Amino acid sequence: MTGAGWIRVPVGDDAARWATRGDTRKVLLVVHNVTAATRLLDVLPLFHDDLRVQLLATSPGSSAFRAGLAELLADTGVPVLPWEQAIEVPVSLAVSASFGGQLRSISGVLTVLSHGVGYTKRLATPNTQHPTPGAGRAGEAGVAEETPVFGMSPEWLLDEDGKPVADVLVLSHPEQYERLRTICPEAASTAVLAGDPCWDRMLAARPYRDRFRRALGVGRGQRLIVLSSTWNPESLFGDGGDDVLPSLLPRLTSEFPADQYRLAAVLHPNVWHGHGPGQIRAWLHRARRAGLALIDPLDGWRQALIAADAVIGDHGSVTYYAAALGVPELLGAAPLSGLAPDAPVYEFVRTAPRLDPGLPLRPQLEALLDHHQPPHRPAEFISSAPGESAPRLRRFFYDAIGIPEPDEPARLEPLPLPPYEPPAPTVPLLVLTRLLGSGEIAVTRYAGPHPRDDEAGEAHTAVHEDTHEADQLPYADVVFRYGAADDPRFGSPADWTAEILDRHRCCALAAYVTGRGACVVRTRAGALLRLDAGPGADADPAVYASALHAWLAAGKSLEELVVQGLTVRTGEVVHPVAVTLV
Repeated sequence: MTGAGWIRVPVGDDAARWATRGDTRKVLLVVHNVTAATRLLDVLPLFHDDLRVQLLATSPGSSAFRAGLAELLADTGVPVLPWEQAIEVPVSLAVSASFGGQLRSISGVLTVLSHGVGYTKRLATPNTQHPTPGAGRAGEAGVAEETPVFGMSPEWLLDEDGKPVADVLVLSHPEQYERLRTICPEAASTAVLAGDPCWDRMLAARPYRDRFRRALGVGRGQRLIVLSSTWNPESLFGDGGDDVLPSLLPRLTSEFPADQYRLAAVLHPNVWHGHGPGQIRAWLHRARRAGLALIDPLDGWRQALIAADAVIGDHGSVTYYAAALGVPELLGAAPLSGLAPDAPVYEFVRTAPRLDPGLPLRPQLEALLDHHQPPHRPAEFISSAPGESAPRLRRFFYDAIGIPEPDEPARLEPLPLPPYEPPAPTVPLLVLTRLLGSGEIAVTRYAGPHPRDDEAGEAHTAVHEDTHEADQLPYADVVFRYGAADDPRFGSPADWTAEILDRHRCCALAAYVTGRGACVVRTRAGALLRLDAGPGADADPAVYASALHAWLAAGKSLEELVVQGLTVRTGEVVHPVAVTLV
């Protein structure tokens, strides 16, 4: 029997004729959406190097969030079966990280993993009339109480005959089993405790925190602030509650100095693929140009949490994982109606510090960092077997397949080192400078309007040549760009700086940043110089250019800097810079 789109190799009616290794046990990955796929990708290495196992993948098509899934499955390189074929093909084991669809139609042992921190959120089943939290009218009585808990209630766990949908329900902590036994005792016999592979990968990667920070361009003395949002209208990114995001984004860039704070955002895959990655980038267009790093929801979010100094989050799993890592947190959205009241996440959200959007942001964050006491309960309740999920899961999987485990120890894939992504702001920058001593200048840059105070010092504007706000270029004091010194499009750094000063008559200094610690600058007086970071200096070289401009604008001697060097201070960090005439 065949249908449209059915594959013929390595399974199919005549697969034996075409398959090179046909005598294998079939393991089917049942992938509902990108969110669930991330958890299935965590466990794929448990089948590595086993020539006895053939992996297959399918999607039941029941999730509302199907965008991005076909591309993700194609990237895995695992054969993808249409759902109609998948339920016809005999398999030894089926592994899912979600519920929904006709899962009981699959042959083989069905094992279901969690795709979050246990099972904590209320969510209506597609075939019931239970409303989803946040979808009802504000203040409507009984909305939350009627909604089942996803993965922990009979509406999700039992089929129409009252039998468990899953043959094996993987839990990470005994508290989940106790809730299961209370809420849906019919499914309690299917539960196994096997830890949390997502958490284990984070724990194993913690020694590489400094590398993850450097990958995001976080320098000495900088603090990495991560915005974390789950999906649905009540989330930090949602517009169903107080909708703080429209006012929060510009304030983050105008209240936090660009060289003392690094900003990043981790958004739930359902936000990404529900609205479209292009729409997300469009919504965050200015924020990204102001230095916000938009973290890949598949490969980079865990590394960002490990690297973070603080998180502004909500009631989602990512925020809870961050708390378990000991990262200080302020909740910008904290709805309780969508959470199971007996889940540990509920208590965390109820008691975690809140962000007050009506008050200045930086004092709230600094107070949080100064007085933070890491709670022990989040880490305690994520997994009762930290570091043990790989051997436990593989044992369950191979028992279901019916063959002995491989001789090699079970291992998960280490979290990859993300690509180097330093901030490269292209919005006009307000630069405040103060001369502190001989050749020493304090520089504070803001990627947005910032109120002046009596101690702010002098101000100038620094603008990237490729700014979206091109109308600001003619009035910039400093114009800069980033690029390779040998980029033929610009001739050379010397050519480019001369061109900029010729084109923009109000510009006093042009700076071509050629690398992590160097830039070539030309002054309005015609001097061509190279600024090179000294030992320990790791700021954006455009900061050094602004410091040089401030020094010269104050009528100070260029020759003095050539002899003794330039000292740039960003916050509490000092950056020695060599100044050389070219």
